[in-house]
Amino acid sequence: MSVGPRVRAAAADDAAAVAAIYAPYVIETAITFEEEAPDAAAMRRRIESVTERFPWLVAEVDGAIRGYAYADLFRTRAAYRWTVETSVYVAMGHERRGIGRALYMPLLDMLRDQGYVAAVGALTLPNPASVRLHEALGFEQVGTYRQAGYKLGRWHHVGIWQCELAPRPESPREPRAWREI
Repeated sequence: MSVGPRVRAAAADDAAAVAAIYAPYVIETAITFEEEAPDAAAMRRRIESVTERFPWLVAEVDGAIRGYAYADLFRTRAAYRWTVETSVYVAMGHERRGIGRALYMPLLDMLRDQGYVAAVGALTLPNPASVRLHEALGFEQVGTYRQAGYKLGRWHHVGIWQCELAPRPESPREPRAWREI
């Protein structure tokens, strides 16, 4: 009998499972604009790099990792440091089982606790399942990059969804590393 997803912080040892979830999106879809799927070693480096500052979560169902979500820099210039970009991937064949929501809710809470004021998701369009998930969690579409990427023989729009995490303070404190909270 299957139970709901168990969400926990990702570890470097999760890299192979995360890479296996991501690879079909890279190879078969335009949901990500990456064109070569990273192997486990590359994914390990990504997890280690991201988790120096931001949360990276995995969801386990019946002992197997079936999804992951993380935050990263929105932009590199200093004035953007209170906004993050978020990503979520659910293993193909395991969609619509609450895994994306189970990952995103604690991720957004952690980002609030760190001191971030907004989270941004960039969604290749069309992607109705991801749009539904983001909007159900309080993201609103704030723009579209028209025909921003070319993959799988055609041009794709990228919609920008933003979630307000906290009011904008007059004098914001520096966001904290997620392991400090």
